Amino acid sequence: MQQVIGIDLGGTSIKLGTYTANGTCVKSLTIHTPQPATPEAVLSTMVDAINQIDPENESIAIGIGTPGPADATGKIAKVAINLTGWHNVPLAAWLEAKTGKPTILANDANCAGLGEAWLGAGRNFPNMILLTLGTGVGGAIILNGKLFVGHNCTAGELGLITLRPDGPVCNSGNQGSLEQYLSISAIRRRTGKEPIELGTLAKKGDVQALRFWQEYGTELGIGLTSLIYVLTPQAIIIGGGVSANFSYFLPSVKAEIEKRVLPSSREGLQILLAELGNNAGMVGAAKLAWQIV
Repeated sequence: MQQVIGIDLGGTSIKLGTYTANGTCVKSLTIHTPQPATPEAVLSTMVDAINQIDPENESIAIGIGTPGPADATGKIAKVAINLTGWHNVPLAAWLEAKTGKPTILANDANCAGLGEAWLGAGRNFPNMILLTLGTGVGGAIILNGKLFVGHNCTAGELGLITLRPDGPVCNSGNQGSLEQYLSISAIRRRTGKEPIELGTLAKKGDVQALRFWQEYGTELGIGLTSLIYVLTPQAIIIGGGVSANFSYFLPSVKAEIEKRVLPSSREGLQILLAELGNNAGMVGAAKLAWQIV
């Protein structure tokens, strides 16, 4: 049975899985990212892991999600956040040379979006957005069943849209971006607590924690309003570590969208919790690989 390899390259771990065309995971493997994570060290570690997961050399293509933007050809990792010395690294070409298999790479958030669209919460929606609420706020846009990457493959930076023009300065150079209000680091800055703590307190009925999640949902809803008017998705999938508190902030998200968005622009809109968790990037990378064979 034909299969491809999906690889999710992270700062601390590398996840690999072999997948059939219908999305069945044949085998999976998680290994530590070498430290320091130089391009050469990562390449060597990946090749060893590929030999482990596919000892009979049965896979026909490789897809990789990297923590940063890829070039328009899907061959070069332009920058990789949290990895050492990654600038315009031709990772796909290197792996092709080592394995003899066609290889493609994409931003990890885009891969997560592809994964949710293929096998996760977005599988019934040709037009959807994934928003990941984690260390930062990332995203992916699926239009007519295909990943939308825009000019220079840099579309989908959903966390960098402006929420409040006079808000905290963002690493992007923007000010008051969505990320500055919704990321884990923003939650720490604003409350002095971790999202998991605020979730535990909310579960116990703590008034302040419940009020925080209500405000969080309002801000998320305002940010989503802009995206809905531009893209009119059928579904918005919410993932990332903060999504563990989905049930606490969902009501105010919905209320804000209903208040601000014309019914014609939100007809049938679903706001759903991501289903694939930490495997979304690996699954999406496999989908990416199937698209080049």
